[in-house]
Amino acid sequence: MRATQKLMKVFVTRRIPEDGLRVLTESGICKIQQWDSDEPVPKEELLKRMSEVHGLYCMLTDKIDSEILQAAGPSLKVISTMSVGFDHLSLGEIKNRGIRVGYTPDVLTDATAELTVALLLATSRRLIEGTEEVKNGGWTSWKPQWMCGYGLAGSTVGIVGLGRIGLAVAQRLKPFGVKRFLYTGRQPRPEAAAKINGEYVPLHELAEESNFIVVSCSFSSETKGMFNKDLFSKMKKTAIFINTSRGAVVNQGDLYEALTTGQIAAAGLDVTDPEPLPTDHPLLSLKNCVILPHVGSATYATRNMMSVVTANNLLAGLKGELMPSELKL
Repeated sequence: MRATQKLMKVFVTRRIPEDGLRVLTESGICKIQQWDSDEPVPKEELLKRMSEVHGLYCMLTDKIDSEILQAAGPSLKVISTMSVGFDHLSLGEIKNRGIRVGYTPDVLTDATAELTVALLLATSRRLIEGTEEVKNGGWTSWKPQWMCGYGLAGSTVGIVGLGRIGLAVAQRLKPFGVKRFLYTGRQPRPEAAAKINGEYVPLHELAEESNFIVVSCSFSSETKGMFNKDLFSKMKKTAIFINTSRGAVVNQGDLYEALTTGQIAAAGLDVTDPEPLPTDHPLLSLKNCVILPHVGSATYATRNMMSVVTANNLLAGLKGELMPSELKL
């Protein structure tokens, strides 16, 4: 009977891992169209492809706004995003249209936590700067005070947003001999804090007392630009600032000033605003700022699993079934 049924139209906005694509192709319920590129689909092309689409498989970089939704019309039943973040989706209008949304929480927790720790160590121990000194001849001999950084043993680490990823970061840092964990956020999680003997404090107190500050909060109107000149001024001059959440939670102009004036010691960013960061951006000229191209979830296993969860969310939505991971609107 299935062969005689009309297949539902699905548009995939990027090349995705084979595992995820296989889930879609073997489902037998959908006809797949795909933007066959590693680069984002241009908006003009996306608008054309949305006609009579029943399911949309998208990425964090695809802005699904009212114009896109209007182009899709009433046929669109489900949007499945290959991301844990969803600030690229116009959730209010999506809800009004009765469209279901799938996303990928939990799947990328370990990979992002590992990357956060790696970025923290690379920044605090000046690893990128040290590598450059080896390459450019700056390494002439062993020197007692050359290329010194800051260690974790006996330190205080502040976690802004003790959710899944924030907790996973803290648990990985604990064996380094961190003396004290502070955390803050909209919804304190005592049960999570107990796992790391963490202490909830207001944001300004966390800024004042932490040697290392890790930002792992979600993006919202409340967190946009929260790390600004005022907050940087409260931090220790030896503070290391790490952001693997969203670039927009940081005022990058104020961060640049804090780094160049010695208000804080260094920063490590896996996220920026915009992305990609222009190659002539002032932050890229600084030795005490390590910037990565948003690779927090970039392990083969994680990206494969994300693609599969996204596909299964989409298929469940098309069939009117329970999604593995549905965003409740």
